[in-house]
Amino acid sequence: MPDISLVGFDGDDTLWRSEDYYRAAEKQYEEIIGRYVDLHDAGTLRHLLEVERRNLKVFGYGAKGMTLSMIEAAIELTDGRIAARDLQRVVEIGRATLQHPVELIDGIREAVAAIASRWPVVLITKGDLFHQEDKIARSGLGDLFPRIEIVSEKDPPTYARVLAEFGIDASRFVMIGNSLRSDIEPVVRLGGWGVHVPYPLTWAHEAEHGLAEAHPRVLSVPSPAQLGEAVARIVAMGANDG
Repeated sequence: MPDISLVGFDGDDTLWRSEDYYRAAEKQYEEIIGRYVDLHDAGTLRHLLEVERRNLKVFGYGAKGMTLSMIEAAIELTDGRIAARDLQRVVEIGRATLQHPVELIDGIREAVAAIASRWPVVLITKGDLFHQEDKIARSGLGDLFPRIEIVSEKDPPTYARVLAEFGIDASRFVMIGNSLRSDIEPVVRLGGWGVHVPYPLTWAHEAEHGLAEAHPRVLSVPSPAQLGEAVARIVAMGANDG
């Protein structure tokens, strides 16, 4: 196999912290709903997840979609009894989530820079266009990526489009990210490679995937410090396969 021609990086929870703020938003949402229903009996967060899932194709991913789903779920759970002032509080939760600080994962800038010195890199991040653009700008990492792709979904057709625009085969592409479902599995299905960097928190929707354990085209590393070595190992594995 030829050398790796492109290395992709995910954004949320790979370059910067994100899920922490969504979990905090869910807790605040529960505090509001708890004034109207028994949280345990209502299965509040399970219900919210169901609403978010059915709305993904309409609202997309990110804080705006979460906020709209929270409003819808709140109305459903309370049978329309929730007060307008509490719906306003839900809106404010969403606004605060959109404005959360951009805190880089420890060591990630150095890791990206080291990999970019050896291989071409691309940032492929999923979510609301405005929110992702804002986080990229505030992260200070934009200068490391000659090309940035903000997509509405991460699936095989999306990755295939990006790779076609680069003019490379999937077998020469490595994707780095925290989500097996969105960052790794679609690329592997196309014949590419994945480096999984687990994050302590994972949205339930992203935790579901169809990859077998110890997949031969997937490496897992505990922190950004091992990313460069992981890509180099993939190059060596491909050379041995050839």
